[in-house]
Amino acid sequence: MVKPLFLAHGSPMMAIEEDNYTEFLNNLGKKLNPKAIVIFTAHWDSETLTISSSDSTYETVYDFYGFPDELYNVKYEAQGSSTVAAKVEEKLSHEGIKVKKDLNRGLDHGAWTLLKHLYPEANIPVVQVSIDSKLSIEEQIKIGSALKTLGDEDILVIGSGNTVHNLNLVDFEAVSSDSWAEEFDDWLINRLKENDFNSLYNYRDQAPNADLAVLSPEHFVPLFIALGSSSLLIPRVIFREYELGNLSRLCLEF
Repeated sequence: MVKPLFLAHGSPMMAIEEDNYTEFLNNLGKKLNPKAIVIFTAHWDSETLTISSSDSTYETVYDFYGFPDELYNVKYEAQGSSTVAAKVEEKLSHEGIKVKKDLNRGLDHGAWTLLKHLYPEANIPVVQVSIDSKLSIEEQIKIGSALKTLGDEDILVIGSGNTVHNLNLVDFEAVSSDSWAEEFDDWLINRLKENDFNSLYNYRDQAPNADLAVLSPEHFVPLFIALGSSSLLIPRVIFREYELGNLSRLCLEF
């Protein structure tokens, strides 16, 4: 059995950097040996949940610009799994969640920057799934809940995003983390540990600095898909750090 994870994917530069976070990811990958990975990425936002359903090797998608040439030379050539994709489709459809298949899309940086450090040999099948950031937190949890039994089959569910993600406020000269970002994460962690779903559903009104931390929801909602896919709903903070002053690297196991 493997437990679902919410992992921060941060800047694309993470793919070619070595620091505390990439070391953590590398060690985490050594501890976990899933049969397959199902990853919900903040960088694939669609009105209908879409499942990568090909057995082919993924292309590496560089969905960013203005970075060093070295980053654009990185390849993460994981294979898909139509079998696991069909399993995901069946479970979501059974709960009345509309889905469709995609046979062509590559892995975006919300997926491959993490997976490159977790499983550098790209030897575990990956199924990439889109999010719909316009859905409520309650609906995001429902999506995850449809996939609860995947962990029992040693299929690792990952929500890839960031709890605090406001690129307008990042500070490239920062040497410490911003208190407003820490306060938001503190509130979130406490509400999760208390299973205070009513507060989580209404985080916009109740969380401190929510308007700064979650400028738009696409990086935030993958956390709730991971939460919903847990059989225990007991969160554990497995990493916490801040990049560029306030870009959260909070990671959770559920």
